[in-house]
This record gives sequence, C-alpha cells and structure tokens, in this order.
Amino acid sequence: MNIGHTVFAQVMSWFPTFPFQQSVQRYRGNHRIRTFSCFDQFLCMAFAQLTFRDGLRDIETCLRTLGPKLYHAGIRGTVSRSTLADANEHRDWRIYADLAQVLIAKARRLYAQDDFGVTLQNTVYAFDSTTIDLCLSLFPWARFRKHKAAVKLHTLIDLRGSIPCFIRITDGQVHDVNVLDDLLIEAGAFYLIDRGYIDFERLYVLSKLLAFFVTRAKRNLAFRVLESRPVDKSTGLRFDQTIVLTGPQASKDYPDTLRRIGYIDPETHKRLIFLTNNFDLPALTIPKLYKCRWQVELFFKWIKQYLKIKAFYGTSENAVKTQIWIAIAVYVLIAIIKKELGLPQSLGEILQILSISLFEKMELSQLFSEFPCTDQPVESPNQLTFNDI
Repeated sequence: MNIGHTVFAQVMSWFPTFPFQQSVQRYRGNHRIRTFSCFDQFLCMAFAQLTFRDGLRDIETCLRTLGPKLYHAGIRGTVSRSTLADANEHRDWRIYADLAQVLIAKARRLYAQDDFGVTLQNTVYAFDSTTIDLCLSLFPWARFRKHKAAVKLHTLIDLRGSIPCFIRITDGQVHDVNVLDDLLIEAGAFYLIDRGYIDFERLYVLSKLLAFFVTRAKRNLAFRVLESRPVDKSTGLRFDQTIVLTGPQASKDYPDTLRRIGYIDPETHKRLIFLTNNFDLPALTIPKLYKCRWQVELFFKWIKQYLKIKAFYGTSENAVKTQIWIAIAVYVLIAIIKKELGLPQSLGEILQILSISLFEKMELSQLFSEFPCTDQPVESPNQLTFNDI
C-alpha cells in the first residue's frame, strides 16, 4: 500500500522534534544559518549511517540523485559536501549528544521489562570501553601512542535491551578507570566491570553510594579470609568467602569487607575469582551476572559492524564526536522502532532492510513483514564463554 510517505520519513516520525529544537537553541546551532539547519544536518548524517556511505562526496552524490524526494524526507536545505563538512566542523556536538540522551530515555522505558538472562529486579549495567584507531597526522588532537592516534568510547549499557545510557568520548590517552568518576551512580543497581577498572578507592565510593559491583580479582590481591560459606561444587563453585584487603594502600582505600567467590567455568574449565560488595545474592548468581557483561562487547561489535564510526567524514574533534553521537542516536532510534512495532528481526537485519528501501513508499510494518527473520540468536558458546571476557 502506498501511503504517500517514504520509509525514511516514517522512521524519522519517531524523531523527538521539540527536545531537539530546545537543544539547538541551547547551543545556538542555527545561529546565522539560512539554508542548512541542524535538522538538515542530522537527516543527512542519519541517511549516511543508514545507507553505509563512505564519505562526504558519496553522501552528496546520493542525496542529489534523489532530487525531489529529499523534500518529502524532511531535508529542506541544499546538500553539498562543503556545507555538510562545515556543519560537522562547527556546530556543537552536544546538540546530538542531548538528542541521543532523549532517545535513550525513551528506549530504556520501552525495554525496562526485558529479560537479560538473570532473574533480578535490580537494574544491571555493564561498563567498558572500545578504542577506535585513527591516523595521527589527520587527528593530532587524539594522540594515543608516539605514532598513533585513537579515541575511546567509554560506554555504560543497561542490559535490558542493551541500551547505552552513558557514553564518554575521550582521546586514547585517558585511562579507562578515570571515567568511573563521571558516572552518576544509581543506588541499588549492579555495575559489571572487568579487572581494568579495579581501583579500590573508586569502588569504595560506589559502595558508599549503595550500589553494587561485580568484577574479577587480580592475581596479586592481598587479603585475609574472615568467613567461608559452604557451596555446591557440582555447580562449578569452589568457595564463597568474606574477606578484608590487607595491602597497605588497598586496605586504606577499601576498609570494608568484600565477598570473594571462586568458580570453574564448565565450558572452558578456567578458574575464575570474582569480587563483589553484595552479600545477599546466591553465590552462583554472581558468575552468571558477570557473564552478562559480554553484552557490552557485543554492543561495540555491532556498532562497528553496522554503523560508520571507524571511518570519519571530518577530522576535527567536533566532527568526530558529532558523527559518533548521531550514530548512537540512529542505533537507539532503530531499537525504539523495533520495540514499538514488535518487529521480529534483529537490529542488524532492520538496518540492512532500511538501507535498501529508505525512499520507497511503503508502510513500515508491511515492509518488514516481507522479509523473514534469519539472524541467529546472539548467544553462542563461542561468544559468551568466560575465556573470551
């Protein structure tokens, strides 16, 4: 059925227009702009993300080929490579960061009741970072090594729906653990972090804010056992202890007790030791929780595979951050559409279907009903083993 609206226009019907305009005004994004607004910029960059465009010239050529269809898609300004480059260079990236946060808030409400593999009423977050390599001569502001540049994408995802709820973009030299200071800690929530984030002073702050963490212990951890509880070794558990740290600095940074749990992964037979400040959950739940941390790795893998965040349309810091935030906004927008329409396809499949049908005039539900769901479930023994974490 031809309903008169392109697929692209229907996708953008979920766009939060009023909050976006508030953000544009806040950062004066359209100040002294006559023909190519921030909304035009977002639509062009979203088109580039949805159709996997390789560069500004590629974006310009494709959009100009579409001609009159651009008006019906909402793009009012004239699209040119130089205009888009200038917009990415100078318009504040925080406009698109705020937009992404509005979409994230909506997506989290939609996915609030989703199952993530562990029966738990608390909110559970996974925190990690991924590095995006850059050319030092083109991106000198992002120095990482002597002859290498990079940016880091520090991300906290809500495991219900794998929705990123905190993102910080830094140059490659910023140590991961420092970004823990920027998190707004939620009381009662669980934070799953790997060994690279072990800083007992920061973990103690997290504990004092009534949140819980689960991480893996380092091999050289100095501690004293205060209590040992019985465990069922047929489940893979080896011990469940209450400990205090005895290292000169660690004991000052974290003076409270910790829970130390030993576990043998039945798939890899690897011995794993976990640390947490939660003493109420069953011991076996702690390894299961930590295994869910892999979802943040799958998120990084997904956005690098399906979105344009490894090759950039501009070289300035503002252009890079603008492109990444718009990519995140597109990811969350697709997640919202999937939930709102009850689509059985995976996010990857939805993005691929959209890439070849953006300017077709077909109802979205009808469009996706014509494509069978073919993706295999995310979980597989090769991906979700502790050996890979």
